[in-house]
Amino acid sequence: MVASAFFFSLMSLLVKLAGSHLHSHQIVLARGVVCLVLSWGWLRSHGIPPWGNNRRALLLRGLIGTLALLCFFYTLVTLPFAESVVLQHLNPIFAALLAALLLKERIGARLAVATALCVAGVLAITRPATLFGGSELAGHLPALGIAAGLAGAVCSSLIFVLIRSLGTTEDPLVVVFYFPLVTVPVVLPLALAVWVWPTPLEWLILLGVGVATQLAQVHMTRGLTLEPAGRASSILYLQVALAALWGVLFFDEIPNALTLIGATLIVAGTLILVLRGRGDRGIVPTPE
Repeated sequence: MVASAFFFSLMSLLVKLAGSHLHSHQIVLARGVVCLVLSWGWLRSHGIPPWGNNRRALLLRGLIGTLALLCFFYTLVTLPFAESVVLQHLNPIFAALLAALLLKERIGARLAVATALCVAGVLAITRPATLFGGSELAGHLPALGIAAGLAGAVCSSLIFVLIRSLGTTEDPLVVVFYFPLVTVPVVLPLALAVWVWPTPLEWLILLGVGVATQLAQVHMTRGLTLEPAGRASSILYLQVALAALWGVLFFDEIPNALTLIGATLIVAGTLILVLRGRGDRGIVPTPE
């Protein structure tokens, strides 16, 4: 799970680097193509039929995942690095709320406290002018970038609920395969409309985005088979610390005190959900 967190953070770093010249739609497309090839090879090597049983639900999972990825990558290239990663990690809170609404799962004190902490954390990071007025504490983050980050987290949480509703009818490798299978044709026209020809170095970075993603998913899948999902997935929040480190090292982004407080509140709130009893599966984040 530590390796998975590292490779997910590396993916985000490479997206941020590529986004200095390339449009986020191009990066999403490149990631989709690489993951599609790797996922197909993975299925072939395991002898698993790729098309699944509930194709409508699988296609819906791929579509929602594509929307989540478009939002997340746009946030990465628009907002400071640490803030964009922290906003994406709100998805367990949205997942718990949606599971309560759509799957009739119980809303308890744990979820109420976790939600309150995460809302406070988002306010501390974004510092909207409506609350902070013209004070020097008011944030200056692009509103569209913040909205995309929140929308991406909601879409990721919908994936969680959809996968839970699929139950045991689909092989996990098939679910992973349908993600890029939908992403590539959906994003291709969007990427062509804003196409900028990458340099040789940028082609390597785009390839690295796909490879890092696949390695992260492989390690995450392995980790979740060795440890209860709630406990194992909590390690994925190492990405928040790594994001802050990459921001300092590569982009000279020094998080201010309110950003650090907000990140702490969000991580604390989500850990309240994912850290349950050893036998309880809890809430599993759905990193893209």
